[in-house]
Amino acid sequence: MNTSRICYKLTDSRMQTYGATQWVVGETKRTSGEGRLCGPGWLHWYDDPIVALLMNPVHAWFVTPRLFVAEWGGRRKDDSGLKSGSTALTLTQEVLPVPTVTPMQRVAFGILAALEVTKQASWREWAERWLSGEDRTIAAAIAAERAADHAVRAAVEVAHAAAEHGAGYPFACCAVQTAAYATKVLDLPMIAAWAMAFGGDV
Repeated sequence: MNTSRICYKLTDSRMQTYGATQWVVGETKRTSGEGRLCGPGWLHWYDDPIVALLMNPVHAWFVTPRLFVAEWGGRRKDDSGLKSGSTALTLTQEVLPVPTVTPMQRVAFGILAALEVTKQASWREWAERWLSGEDRTIAAAIAAERAADHAVRAAVEVAHAAAEHGAGYPFACCAVQTAAYATKVLDLPMIAAWAMAFGGDV
């Protein structure tokens, strides 16, 4: 877990977040710290900018996200490394340009996270073939899905959707969430860095 006060915040193109909350660089917002992390009692942010962008489809789904360096304060609450919240947050600087994340990288992120938590040989063999580019067919994804346990099923659905529709953004995020909840020690920034090494189309 990042022990510094530096973090990263996504907003929409108007610098707004849920409930039309307007953000301004240099202005500190404060909340109560009550309730669930996804509720109004917490201000949400990420330890890593690439994790923020990769998880955007399931956490906020900003079509044209803006990315900011921020500083958190007050109390802190974490969600298995996926995102965090605090009772005070200040945007300090916009990150320009926003790093580009491709469909391939989103799918790879889901599969790489699932690889960290499953020992099933047949599923791992399929995942390695998909990641290497040897076999990304829907038939292979379906066969792997039959062998998958709960911790990796969402990642199989990622590749299934990608092979059939060229999509899979929310599926990739669900795969990462499932893997993160299965173990509390996933190094998501490192997995995100691995995923960003993938290029091209799914």
